[in-house]
Parts: sequence; C-alpha cells; structure tokens
Amino acid sequence: MANEMLLKYGCNPNQKPSKIFMKNGSELPIEVLNGKPGYINLLDAFNGWQLVKELKAASGLPSATSFKHVSPAGAAVGRPLSETEAKIYFVDDLGELSPIACAYARARGADRMSSYGDFVALSDTCDAITAKMLAREVSDGIIAPDYTDEALEILKTKRKGTYNVIKIDPDYVPDPIETKDVFGVTFEQGRNELKIDKDLLNNIVTDNKDIPEDKKIDLLISLITLKYTQSNSVCYVKDGQAIGIGAGQQSRIHCTRLAGNKADNWWLRQHPKVMGLQFVDDIRRPDRDNTIDVYISDEYEDVLAEGRWQELFKVKPEVLTIEEKKEWLKKNFDVCLGSDAFFPFGDNIERAKKSGVKYIAEPGGSIRDDHVIMTCNKYDMAMAFTGIRLFHH
Repeated sequence: MANEMLLKYGCNPNQKPSKIFMKNGSELPIEVLNGKPGYINLLDAFNGWQLVKELKAASGLPSATSFKHVSPAGAAVGRPLSETEAKIYFVDDLGELSPIACAYARARGADRMSSYGDFVALSDTCDAITAKMLAREVSDGIIAPDYTDEALEILKTKRKGTYNVIKIDPDYVPDPIETKDVFGVTFEQGRNELKIDKDLLNNIVTDNKDIPEDKKIDLLISLITLKYTQSNSVCYVKDGQAIGIGAGQQSRIHCTRLAGNKADNWWLRQHPKVMGLQFVDDIRRPDRDNTIDVYISDEYEDVLAEGRWQELFKVKPEVLTIEEKKEWLKKNFDVCLGSDAFFPFGDNIERAKKSGVKYIAEPGGSIRDDHVIMTCNKYDMAMAFTGIRLFHH
C-alpha cells in the first residue's frame, strides 16, 4: 500500500490534476487488485464500504450495497431469496447463493435501472458465486475486505480486464475530524460516528406501539442507508432490503414520492403478468430491465407498439392495466420507512401509506409533529422518533 494514488482526473475530465492521499502520512487503507479506479469510483467505494460495515454491525448479517453517483441505489442484508425474488433479480439460474451473494442480489435488484454501472460494496469476502453474478452485470467496480482466489480470477476477466477491484483494510479507522475544500475554503467537522442501533427506536410516539424485531432491523437498514445517501432522502425497506431510495431532493415530499414510486415498481415487478413476460432470446440485460420499467409505467405503449414489441418479446404481452396495478399494490404491506430529517407535513405519511408503509422512523422535531402523528394514527402505523438527523452532503 502507498501514501497516495494518482487518478486520471477528478469528477470531470477537465479537472486535473487529481489524486487521493493520506494527510497524516500513513498508508492508504486500500489496495487496488485490478483496474484503475477514478475519483467518483472511490467516492462511491468509501461511502459504500462505510454503509455495509455499519449495516453488518447493526444486523449481524452479511451486507451489500449498490452505489451510483455517491448515493446507494440499493442496500440489503444476506437473507435467503424467495423463488419469486430470485426470478425478478434474474439470479434463479445460479443455483444456491451464499449469504453475501444474496445480499448483493437484493441490493442490485431493488432498482436495477439505477444500479446500471454501479460500484459495489460488500461487508464480507467476495466469493465465486457473487463474482459470477457480477460478471454478467454492467458495473464499474467493487470494494470488499477480501476475495477468494476464484472470485478474483473471475472479476479480473470483466470489462476486458479493466474491472476495478479494491481490497480495503477492515480494521481501518479514520481520524475523528474530517475536512474538505469548497471554493478554496476548508470546511471542518467531526465525523458522523453516531451509532445506529435499536435504542434509537424506543421513543414510539403513535398509538400503535408495536414494532416487531424484524421490522426494527428493517428500520435500521433504512436509517443506515440514509446516513450515506445525499440529502434530502427517504428510504423504504422490506424484508431486509431497501426497495425504494429517494435521494438529493429539495423537498421531502418529492423524496417520499420518488422513493415510493421505486418501491411500487419493485412490487409491480412481481406481478404475474410481469413474471410471465416472454423476452426474445438475445435481449441484453439492460434492455430487458428498461423494457420492464416501461411496461409497468404509464408509457407502456412505447414497448407494446406494433413493430416494437416484436423486437423485445416472443409473444405480445397484455397491457397491465391501471386497475390491475392498483389491486396488486394493495397486496404490499408491512413496509418500513426511514427519513433523514423530520416529516414537516402529514402528506408524506399519506403517500407512504399508498406503498404499504406500516412502520416509520424519523427524527421528529417539526412544529407539525402532531399532524404527522395524527396521520399515522389514522392508518394504525407505528412511528418512532429517533431524535437524530442524518444529513449527508
């Protein structure tokens, strides 16, 4: 390992020179095993690594995240996949998956459109089955504490041998004070070392005080994911994985709607009509993912038009009607929702309800907390005030 690493350029090709280095003179905590990562790759890698390390500490389960443009597109823990999940994540042909492979399949599968060209972070050693999964996806790189020999050989063949593979020292602890320069001015702050655990969920302010243990884990997943998501942000979680992340919106209701729409798409992909789509044999994985997204949207005619559907499907699909979508969405329930800052109005709760939300964790502290609580009570939701804000910029 070295003290610094020269990079091709910064965020954009015109931003030169570029490098990463340790100001205290110590060695970098990473070793590049393959490829030549760029500036944004490394931002994704370091943020992603922090997320999965904290997620494993909080859940006790192997964890993975799929990062794009310095925010997670998905994050998950390594619970086994159901038969339906294996199919909608397109990993049902890989046989039995290890826990870390399950975690990445879930993280990648939450929002496959956003995960296109992702940077992957794993809490545990990357094994061969996870590498095989990655080998066929469009991805920029991976960071993990270690790799099996077979996994490393598989990953070195990706992207004509240029795939970025980074090994990080799992025991590395950064300095407690962090700085960054903006417009020639140096900003300094204490690192956000706040521990996110179940104690943050003790202050349940709604009439419904019951948050089961597995839902507490889901709420922790939402909060830890939000800790590394560009603010404003909200995160919907179900059964150990993020299913909708809304990042970087100026208005919280826009975050809630954006993430809710993603959560709805995740659920709609499990509709029998979507599961039964018969794609042409040679369709590319990204084209298939895009086609599914369009098919379940209001723009479905774009993929069902005469002359177009023949390029995508063996058999022309029936339209997934608005009525069918509404009925299917009603079957999604017990979803968890986290917010990086307080909900200012009950409209966020109204939108969350449409995506099956039952459990909520948010800081509290709004002058309209009473209205937000009242809206939760109307739907028998359980909401905890964490008392902590999770802005990330």
